[in-house]
Amino acid sequence: MKKVYSSAAEALDGLLHDGMFIAAGGFGLCGIPELLLEAIKEAGTKDLTFASNNAGVDDFGIGILLQTKQVKKMISSYVGENAEFMRQYLSGELELEFNPQGTLAERMRAGGCGIPGFYTKTGVGTVIAEGKEHKDFPTGPDGEPETYIMERGIVADLAVVKAWKGDATGNLVFRKTARNFNPPAAMCGRVCVAEVEEIVETGTLDPDGIHLPGIYVHRIIQGEHEKRIEQRTVRAKKEAM
Repeated sequence: MKKVYSSAAEALDGLLHDGMFIAAGGFGLCGIPELLLEAIKEAGTKDLTFASNNAGVDDFGIGILLQTKQVKKMISSYVGENAEFMRQYLSGELELEFNPQGTLAERMRAGGCGIPGFYTKTGVGTVIAEGKEHKDFPTGPDGEPETYIMERGIVADLAVVKAWKGDATGNLVFRKTARNFNPPAAMCGRVCVAEVEEIVETGTLDPDGIHLPGIYVHRIIQGEHEKRIEQRTVRAKKEAM
């Protein structure tokens, strides 16, 4: 099966439709599938629901889709440095489902593993727990019951992720922090499209160094990526004595 495509637009051809649910990798500005998000913007697909840790910044990442009002709902754990994200949420233009960060990652992973739901203590007694099933388990230090809430696994119509290296079969290697939400996001998509900095010859990746097996990846592209820094902090110059 052909997995390598020449551009983001070609890789997404036939996959996009209004009202779809997309899982996107990335954390802040690190590991964002920027080329695929730009192609979604250019396609004009609207009423989208995104599951992603955050939405990048105003002019980068999912932020570019917020600017064009193509996103209907965000399932996120962090608003971050995106002023437009905050404005749309506070004005009621954007639906927002907040998830604790670990819960969101596990919801994606669970969906990719065929697990429809799981119990967690995170969020018990807070607004996160409202409307969710509660169940006690004997997990206290002396076997006393503790309350957990049930969270549902996420299964998205499409996953878009960014990796450092990949091969023609879809095996992916992520670089350092860019590993973040990308593997679980890739796993939970019915179809996964990955963009990488380099496509290498099949067989050259160390099997023990592969972070995501190619069975999860359906299409892959290679592209040039911008290396942004979200918050740059530098020392003030010392005045000459």
